[in-house]
Amino acid sequence: MDILPAIDIRRGRAVRLSQGERGRETVYHADPVLLARQFIEQGARWIHVVDLDRAFGEGENIAIVARLASEVGREVQLELSGGIRTLAALESVRQLPVARFVLGTAIVTDPDFVPASVKLVGGGRLAAGLDAREGMIAIRGWIETSDQRLEDVARRVLDDGVDTIIYTDVKRDGMMTGPDIAGGVGLKAMGAQVIASGGVSSLDDLVRIRDAGLAGAIVGRAIYEGKVTVREAVAIAG
Repeated sequence: MDILPAIDIRRGRAVRLSQGERGRETVYHADPVLLARQFIEQGARWIHVVDLDRAFGEGENIAIVARLASEVGREVQLELSGGIRTLAALESVRQLPVARFVLGTAIVTDPDFVPASVKLVGGGRLAAGLDAREGMIAIRGWIETSDQRLEDVARRVLDDGVDTIIYTDVKRDGMMTGPDIAGGVGLKAMGAQVIASGGVSSLDDLVRIRDAGLAGAIVGRAIYEGKVTVREAVAIAG
């Protein structure tokens, strides 16, 4: 199982949001690159990076993402998410030393986007970020809830050639109430490599994710608030 400490970037700083709401922001570090180095020193092999400004359509942090990729992208595998909704956006970052790009909103709004993205960079460099609110896919930085069901969208992206799914129950994100492991297991049964995201609050949560056979876990607030250390999480993952 992979452990992916999360670095969410907004206005150049590492922050966390509760349930994805922009008004419920906590700033944790002024320099995302220094934060990434701390994670690497504790044994992180993956880091999940989100450009929140790009996800919200309020600008972008591409200079910081490029610096992050340049300085640590060869020491750790980076997974980049946030606002990759067009082929031009994917093209603008594909040359960075980033292991995997996360597609989200455009999976729902543009049915041709996933196949075109697979053709551009290969399915192995892509993950589908499927964020659900009461079983329906949430989009545009979770501002909107679509009319498409989680299971239907998951089946489509798997058919299109993307095997990795990052699954988040929006109501659990940043709330430290535990991830929706049952939902992740359901996606795994469809043939997906599932990374659990949202709500991880303890080492026990990570044990449950591992024992459920999921491929990984994204951990954010629990690390920032000292509930879990990266070193402990990596040890549990094995």
